Amino acid sequence: MIDNDMITIETQPLCDSVVIWMHGLGADGSDFPPTIPYLKLPEELAVRFMFPNAQEQAVTINGGFVMRSWYDILSMGIGREINKEQLSISVSRISAIIAQQIELGIVPERILLIGFSQGGAVAYETGLSFTAKLGGIAAMSTYLPRPIEEIDIWAASTMPILSLHGKQDDVVPLSLGESAVKQLKMKSFSPEWQTFAMAHEVSIESLAILGRWITQRLTN
Repeated sequence: MIDNDMITIETQPLCDSVVIWMHGLGADGSDFPPTIPYLKLPEELAVRFMFPNAQEQAVTINGGFVMRSWYDILSMGIGREINKEQLSISVSRISAIIAQQIELGIVPERILLIGFSQGGAVAYETGLSFTAKLGGIAAMSTYLPRPIEEIDIWAASTMPILSLHGKQDDVVPLSLGESAVKQLKMKSFSPEWQTFAMAHEVSIESLAILGRWITQRLTN
């Protein structure tokens, strides 16, 4: 079954690459399409951008209010206490979208995962655990949703990973982003770590870095 609960934008009539971009807690798939021009991708890149919507469910840390979320967050502290079953459901859903794109003829190495905040946690786990060799993960203002030892890693340590974080982030502390990078390095990954003078947000500067990273991954 094709997953239609998303926004899809194609930069060319025939696309040979895919970017799946997950939004943060309480947002939806409309959050990031307006940022595409700021990536300044080469016009010749034929990219299918896919912005899936998380399901609507109660979020404990927000008083049980129902909103779009990839998984419930039970508590916030030094780390995150989360509903791991809901995380697994979201990872399975994004993995299914990837598999659908491969079936449509997209080479796995030309599929990139991007996620912001909670969506970045899903991007991390999906990219690390997917069984085919993907093109890379870009994790924005986020964290590993659980210790890396608990993730069933299939990705090669050579997988490109870009981790972006705001130095003044008061929602996902910088220390959580740093912890993710440290854990990845312990498993022999080589994430590119960039920090910016911003809060829990994206900036033109961070989008420019992201755009260059996408271009590098998808330019033959």
